[in-house]
Amino acid sequence: MSALSDRLSPAAEELTGSPNDYDRLIEMVGEAGFVLLGEASHGTHEFYRERALITRRLIDERGFNAVAAEADWPAAYRINRFVRGEGADVDSVDALAGFRRFPQWMWRNADVLDFVGWLREHNDAQSYPNRKAGFYGLDLYSLHASIEAVLAYLEKVDPEAAKRARHHYGCFNHFGKETETYGYATGHGLTPSCEEAVVKELVALRRQEMDYLGRDGQVAVDAYFCAEQNALVVRNAEEYYRNMFRREVSSWNLRDHHMMESLLSLGEHLSKEQGAPGRIVVWAHNSHLGDARATQMGERGELNLGQLVRERFGKGAVAIGFTTYIGSVTAASNWNEPAERKAVRPAHRDSYEALFHEVDTPRFFLDLRDDPQLAAELRNERLERAIGVIYRPETELQSHYFHARLSDQFDAVIHFDHTRAVEPLERTTEWELGEVEETFPSGL
Repeated sequence: MSALSDRLSPAAEELTGSPNDYDRLIEMVGEAGFVLLGEASHGTHEFYRERALITRRLIDERGFNAVAAEADWPAAYRINRFVRGEGADVDSVDALAGFRRFPQWMWRNADVLDFVGWLREHNDAQSYPNRKAGFYGLDLYSLHASIEAVLAYLEKVDPEAAKRARHHYGCFNHFGKETETYGYATGHGLTPSCEEAVVKELVALRRQEMDYLGRDGQVAVDAYFCAEQNALVVRNAEEYYRNMFRREVSSWNLRDHHMMESLLSLGEHLSKEQGAPGRIVVWAHNSHLGDARATQMGERGELNLGQLVRERFGKGAVAIGFTTYIGSVTAASNWNEPAERKAVRPAHRDSYEALFHEVDTPRFFLDLRDDPQLAAELRNERLERAIGVIYRPETELQSHYFHARLSDQFDAVIHFDHTRAVEPLERTTEWELGEVEETFPSGL
C-alpha cells in the first residue's frame, strides 16, 4: 500500500447503501444549477444505479427539475412526455422504445427503466405542473429522427411550412439513412452539402416562433421548443457528419459544442416555463463531463461539455466522476455488433483506479475540494480508464486509457472497486453467455 493511499483512506467516505450515503455530495451541490454525473463506462450497473439515486435526491431535496442525458433528443423527449403524464405510452418500457439504434442497452436497460418509473410517480404526485421534472437528450446523432419530428410538428401547425421543410430536408434523400455516407461524400467534396438548406430551415422555423407560440398556451410552448431543438439537431448533425472525415476539424468538439448549446437552450426554456432558473442534472460519460483541460484531450486541442460548463458557470456547476477497478461491463466488440457481457480487467498499476483499489473501503465518495494537500497530490498526472460502448480488453492500455489530473478534472469522485454489467432490456445470446472474470496481469 502506498503512502498516498494511506492518506486517501480517511478522506474516502464509505458508501454503505444507506439513505444518507450522499449527504456530503448534496451539501457540496448547495445552490449550484448544474450537477454533472459521469460514468467510466456506458455499461456498468453501479454507475447507472447510483447516478439515479443521487438524481432522485437532487430532485426531491434541491428542486432540480431536469435530467439532460447523453442521448438523442427525439428518443429522450418521448421519455419526457411519459414522465410528465403526456403522450401515448402507458408504461416505462413503452417510453424507452424510441432508443432503436446501436447502442440500445445504453438507455434501454433495467436501471434506466427503474428511474423512469420513479420519475413518473414523482411527477404524478406534484400538485402543480411546473414542479414536474423532465428528461431530455443532448446528443446529435438523430439526424433523420429529428427531421421526421420537425416535419410532424409543422404538419400539425403549418402545413405550408411543412412543404418548405420537406424541400430543405430533401437534400438528404439520395443518401438514404446512411449519415456516414453523406459525411464522406460532402467531406471529400464529392457532392454539395446540405448546410445551407438546414440553416435556412432553422431560421425559418425561428421566424415563426411568436405565431406558433400564441396558439395553445403551454402546450404550444413545449411543442415549439421540441421542434426547434430537433431543427437545431439537424443543423448541427449535418455539420458533424460533414466534418467527420476532415482532419483539420474535430468532430468531437462539434459534438460537445452542440451538447452545450442544447443544455443552455434547455436551461432557458425551463426558466421561462417555471419562473425560476432551471436546475439540471447531466448524465454522460466521464470523458464528456470531466474538464478536458485536465486531460490528454485538452493537450491535443479537444474540449468537452464539462469544460464549457465550468467556463460558463464556474462554481455554479459541480462535476462528479465515477471509477471502477474490476468486474464486468456491457459493451460491444465493434460498432453495431451485439451487446456482450465482458470481463473488465484489473486496472493498470499506474492508474487512479489502481490507487483507489488500495483504499480501505471498496465503495466510497471522495471530495476533491475538501483537502488542498490531498487535492495537490491527486493533481499529479496518472492514467485513467474510459470504456465506451466498445471494449477491447486485449488492447486495453492503448484503447481505453488516457492521462489526467483528477482533482482538476472533477470536484469529487465515486469509486466502486468491483462492478457488474448493466442489464439490457433485450439480452442477446452473447450477453447471456457472458465472460467469466479472470485475474489479468495488471501491467498490461
